[in-house]
Order: sequence, then structure tokens, then C-alpha cells
Amino acid sequence: MTERLVLVINSGSSSLKFQLVDPDSGVSRASGVVEQIGEASSPVADHDAALRRAFELLADDGMDLADCGLVAVGHRVVHGGNRFYRPTRLDDDVIEQLTQLSPLAPLHNPPALQGIEVARKLLPDIPHIAVFDTAFFHHLPAAAATYAIERELAEAWQIRRYGFHGTSHEYVSGQAALFLGRTLASVNQIVLHLGNGASASAVAGGRPVETSMGLTPLEGLVMGTRSGDIDPGVFSYLWRTAKMGVDDIESMLNRRSGVQGLAGERDFRRLRTMIESGDAAAKLAYDVFIHRLRKYIGAYLAVLGHTDVLSFTAGIGEHDSAVRRDALAGMEELGIELDLERNSAGSGSRRISSDGSRITVLVIPTNEELAIARDCLSVLGR
Repeated sequence: MTERLVLVINSGSSSLKFQLVDPDSGVSRASGVVEQIGEASSPVADHDAALRRAFELLADDGMDLADCGLVAVGHRVVHGGNRFYRPTRLDDDVIEQLTQLSPLAPLHNPPALQGIEVARKLLPDIPHIAVFDTAFFHHLPAAAATYAIERELAEAWQIRRYGFHGTSHEYVSGQAALFLGRTLASVNQIVLHLGNGASASAVAGGRPVETSMGLTPLEGLVMGTRSGDIDPGVFSYLWRTAKMGVDDIESMLNRRSGVQGLAGERDFRRLRTMIESGDAAAKLAYDVFIHRLRKYIGAYLAVLGHTDVLSFTAGIGEHDSAVRRDALAGMEELGIELDLERNSAGSGSRRISSDGSRITVLVIPTNEELAIARDCLSVLGR
């Protein structure tokens, strides 16, 4: 069979990640990132230049997009609002609707739209498809999706809990069921996506019933630079007393908070070194991160009632054994018993709970690019 490839693009405000994926075999044929877009010291002036540079890098890897079996370009779009919850073929009308949704994700959707505009111009004869971070959580139960605010206001401005990292949560929950040799419909699970951005989900029989992120990716767990859950009164307090503007408060909570805001460092490898050297701020940042994570695990055990498996994924979740150990310490009476030797060894998909643990604990590497590529084929009916 002729190889079918999908170019997956994740366009941020100052970086553009790309990967050429074979969705049939799951193999990545080439990948890379173009960074410092638009910065004064960078030769990459804008997203047009960034994507052209990405094509050059692909060519350097021997991948000619005109003659490699490219069947689609998949674009990761963070926010689909209420309108978009399935992979969607992009045309002018859809792009206009996505532009109208930008206020829901002002830090994420505009650069994605820039990447889409440039990619459609450079690859006009290839189908372009948007895959939405919020899609997996579109059908959250109303009790989980609804904020307890004035109903008419929420409906007028599409205010609800949307959830994010959905592509990862859906992929990992499916892989966890496969690892156990069970059908997805028979498994209740908790998925912990722990990277610079971090989120948790409770998935019952393949359907998400809770997730930690909300209207925006700010809600929930403590993250690299985001605060996670915070008393909404902090906004008005800082506005009134510290005389901070709304934009500055929003920027602080998204870019200067979380582990970075507490310790001045967000890389958990360097944070560990700081803790070992006696840095009290680094220790507090780590403890706050773990405390919030444990609170969500406990809450989701209660939401699910019966839990079969808990999976760690993403950079920290996959690679930091200390975070996994500390997140689950002392939970034996809740049915979770970690095997410390398994937890500290191995790579790839693996079991790290003891044989006697009622709840199986797994490490499952995520692969959002592969999931996006396969979503693209589903739209094309191939």
C-alpha cells in the first residue's frame, strides 16, 4: 500500500512544531520545531517564514512534500468553543468562525489561525483539518461542565468548562485499555497529563466525566507557569489594591505563576537540584504542585466510584519517578499501591503498581501528533 502521510502543525505565538506522520503505522517520518518567531534577534520574522523554514528542514530530512504521499495537513487548535467538537475540514467560513472564537483563547487560537493561514497558502491543494483540544470534553456531564454563575450570562458568552489536552487524554485512555487487554467501555480511569501544562481527567467507559481545566487552560492543577485553581476574588483584590490592570493580572496568572512563580524555575530536573541544595522556595513549589495533584486524584476517585487504572503521561508524568511516587504515597487504603522498583525503572508503556494493587497504575507515553493524523484520515474517509 502506498504510504499516506499527514503533516501535523502546532503553531504557537513564538514557535511552530511540526511532524510528518504515517497514521497507518504510527511512525513519525520527520519532525522539528522552529522557535523565536518574530523576535528581534531571530531570522524568522513571522509564521510565513517559520513554515517555509519547516519545509526546508523537512527537505533536509529527504522529505519532499510534493512527492511523499501527503494526504492532509492537521492543525492543532486549542479552543473550539461550543461549535467545533469534531475534526473539521478548514475553509474560509470555518476560519471566520474560529476567528470569532479567539476571545475564548486569546493566547492560543490567534497563532494557530496564523499557522493555518500560511499553511493553506503554501499547500493550497492539500486538505487542511483542525483538531480541537477541547473536543474530547465537549459532552462532559452538565453538572461537571456548568459554572454556578448567572445562567443567562453564561449562555450569552459561552461560559462553561471546556477542558483541554483532550487529544492526549483520549489517546492515553485508549492506550491504557489496550495495555490491560480490555475494551475501553469496560474501564474507568484517571489520566494525569503532567507537563509544563498539566491536566487531569476522569474517564468512565471511554467517556470523560470530569477534567481539571475549564473555560481556559488556566483552571486546575498547578503548572509550569500557570497558577491553576485560584480564588476569583484575587482578580478584584489585585485590581483594587495593587492597581493592576486586567491584562497584567491575566499575564501574571498564565506566565509568571505556577512552579515558576513560586521557585523561579519550572524545569523539574533543575527544581530537584535546587531542592537537594536546600532551596526552601523550590521545596514549597514542589509541595504545592504535589498537594494539588493529590487533591485531584482523590476527587476523581470519588467521582468515578470505581477506578480500574490511573495513568501518567506527558513530560513530567512519563519521566519523573519522584513526582509519581509522591503523588500516590500513602494511598494504599484507596486501592493504589506503587511498586517503587518498577516506578524507578523502564521506559515506554509500563505498569508501575504492585501486583496486589487494586487500581493498576501505568505510564503511557502520549502521542498527540499520531492522534491528530488519524483524526484527519477519519475526516477524509480513508
